[in-house]
Amino acid sequence: MKTVTATNDVPRACPVKFGTDGWRGIIAEDFTFANLRVAASAIANYILAEEDATRGICIGYDTRFGSPRFAQAAAEVVASAGIPVRLAGGITPTPALSLAVRDSSSAGGIMITSSHNPYQWNGVKFKAGYGGSGKPSMMAAIESYLGKPLPSAPAAGKIERVDFLPAYIEKIAGFVDLEKIAASGFKLAIDSMYGAGGGILAGIFARVKIPCVEIHREPNPLFPGINPEPILPHLRELQQVVVEQHCQAGFATDGDADRIGAVDEGGNMVDAHKIFSILLRWLIERKQWPGEVVRTFNTTRMVDRICARHGRNLHEVGIGFKHVCDLMLEREILIGGEESGGIGIARHLPERDGLLNALLLANVMADENKSLGELVEDLQREYGEHHYDRIDMHISDDIKNSAIARARAGVNAFAGMPADRVETLDGIKFFLRNPEAEAKPNAAESWLLLRASGTEPLLRIYAESCSPAAVQRLLQAGREFVLQSGGPR
Repeated sequence: MKTVTATNDVPRACPVKFGTDGWRGIIAEDFTFANLRVAASAIANYILAEEDATRGICIGYDTRFGSPRFAQAAAEVVASAGIPVRLAGGITPTPALSLAVRDSSSAGGIMITSSHNPYQWNGVKFKAGYGGSGKPSMMAAIESYLGKPLPSAPAAGKIERVDFLPAYIEKIAGFVDLEKIAASGFKLAIDSMYGAGGGILAGIFARVKIPCVEIHREPNPLFPGINPEPILPHLRELQQVVVEQHCQAGFATDGDADRIGAVDEGGNMVDAHKIFSILLRWLIERKQWPGEVVRTFNTTRMVDRICARHGRNLHEVGIGFKHVCDLMLEREILIGGEESGGIGIARHLPERDGLLNALLLANVMADENKSLGELVEDLQREYGEHHYDRIDMHISDDIKNSAIARARAGVNAFAGMPADRVETLDGIKFFLRNPEAEAKPNAAESWLLLRASGTEPLLRIYAESCSPAAVQRLLQAGREFVLQSGGPR
């Protein structure tokens, strides 16, 4: 969580800056109505200059504090430039907004959300006409218009209230075999994390009487007791519910429902890497859909083994779903995924969709007649034991930059594991020789990745290896390396 220091006596420049697919800020400090209007004006200027403005813009919002009002303010700014606006009539998941943008042939979309960030945050995501994150060139163009006035329009664009949910729900419900899921007899748990996905999966399951239990369904902008990010420790209650209610799996979606997390029948966390691998294997072996595969630099190399087994071309890209989206627009991509729970199926959208992926996991379970834990066991048995974890270090820029400089200069070993090679696609990734792996058949390759944030004093350490203990040793060694004042030890 970001630490904020007040600077009431110092005038501040507008902090609006568009990152991967938008801008985020602390509510009432950076994320204010004034700054929101600056962001919306830049998007409107971009639409006027680079797109067909007559196609209009779709605007949606999630459950965060002030989101409906912020969405209305953004709509008023865009409409003042003569651009028609289709404004969500209620809480809307990001993938539902993206689908609406694409299927209505809109010029773009604005989503008011801060995704998985803590409750103090809100933000703006921009979605391009194809229904996915804007390309880097688009985001750079939008940034170039920050602070520039909008041209006067002969007449304001119409603001039309639209319910984006029905079309989206029918789309994702029709993407899976609900009758087969119902026939499996599996009971499922859902954690909407007080976010925009609340009630959607439960409503779909109710159609065909799939037994389920839902927690954190009600919208709550304080996200009491959790951050709306589908990882531990925020899924503790879901773990408990799955075990107590004798469910075969539990699914969680983040604040705007574009990311997924899962829990197996034993209450064990199933990370995004395993979810990606389960869906990939099913799409290739069961569905036999064509296409290449794309994963980000910090994602499991189990995906590489699945692709190699089935002769599928694999692309590795930088961290951030925008890179996955770019390839989906250029090539025939079957599926693409990232470490943080964002997985996209190109036949659906060039976009992350946590709700669709939950339905797909349930479909896989029904097709294979296996619980989620059994599917994970199958993966580990066939493709080798892979385990993963990550730590986030909120440290000063001086420590962060020093650690990255020392890593670039070379490190011989981490946690007693010699470094064989280094890759620097996005951060610094060390591939290591783990003696423990020699005793395990087809064991995972061990790697440690250091990646510094370019926008805040944050450094993330990622690790994958053949056992949970090995992963924790690597992460601890990485932490010690970052904090040490001298060279590698």
